Amino acid sequence: MIISAQHKINIPVRKILIIQLGDIGDVVWAIPAFWAVKNAFPQAEVSVLTRRPNGDLLLDDSRIGKVFQVDRQSVFKGLQLLKSIRREKFDLLFDLRADDRGAYISLLSGAKMRAALYYKGINWRNRMFTHLANPPEAKERIFGAAEQSLKIIRSFGIQETTSIPQIFVSTETKNKVITLLKTENIKSENGYVTINPFSRWSYKEWGIDKWRQIISFIWQRYKMPVLILGSGEERKRADELTVADLSSAYNLAGQTTLQEMAGLLQKSKLHIGVDSAAPHIAAAVGTPTLTIYGPSDWRDWSPPGEKNQVVLPDMDCSPCRKKGCDGSGQSKCLDNLAVAKVQDALKKMFNNLISEKIRS
Repeated sequence: MIISAQHKINIPVRKILIIQLGDIGDVVWAIPAFWAVKNAFPQAEVSVLTRRPNGDLLLDDSRIGKVFQVDRQSVFKGLQLLKSIRREKFDLLFDLRADDRGAYISLLSGAKMRAALYYKGINWRNRMFTHLANPPEAKERIFGAAEQSLKIIRSFGIQETTSIPQIFVSTETKNKVITLLKTENIKSENGYVTINPFSRWSYKEWGIDKWRQIISFIWQRYKMPVLILGSGEERKRADELTVADLSSAYNLAGQTTLQEMAGLLQKSKLHIGVDSAAPHIAAAVGTPTLTIYGPSDWRDWSPPGEKNQVVLPDMDCSPCRKKGCDGSGQSKCLDNLAVAKVQDALKKMFNNLISEKIRS
């Protein structure tokens, strides 16, 4: 293995594989790196490997050649996937994370040049690659989730044209969304708002009762229905937000693929949620977002741009980057975040949306 702050790619490159086995948000924020690699090698086919179903978000992107997806549970499918990857005969491979599976797949891929970031103290992993990026120490920390991937490819002479991810939604996907809205009998002259109150980690969540108040506020003030998005596992929890007195709320959790969720979010007038995947997807399809942050650092993860806003707790300890207070799995900063503060932020965002509509 060769460790250096700067590498040159001196081999013919026809096929490239980029491995991103992180969560959905990690895949979204890696999109600028995918595009940068494609721009650097416009004649090459750039394929991506993700965890299933995260790669669904890339299926409508014409810059991505093939999307491979790995299943955690199935050994047989894992072997089939590895055969498919080896069959491609990749020339160049980038692994954008430090996990075990990515390293093993990289080694077994057969790629001629296997590139990743050097990790001190993980020598077994470092040996899986032919070239390791050892970026120079930054004088000042650069915030932004896209930076995690971009700092690797820059070490190989590849420069990004943007650090802002964009997800494409095809006409076919848009038509599926229209059919879903008709099936669910969702109609509104003013459009709709989407929310995702859920996270894989409870310490990032806000109270269900507070979300009920937000749904009622949006309907009473703006006459816009709310579509609740989430996974199939979150559907029962989402039912708590669609009780009889909240007839303006529709539970679509588990009713869409990630590809279709991107289409729903693109048609949404505004997305509101906690620090989870949905705000990243919404911003990447061009929808304004309002994201509630607690212990996680919004400077790293919040979507950029003026039309994407955040609501932060008033407690000085936030962001603490901890998984709940005192190991409880619950965050006091979010428990104490008042509904009124979120409503005030919503008023400003709706006023901006109304002003933009008038100007157009």
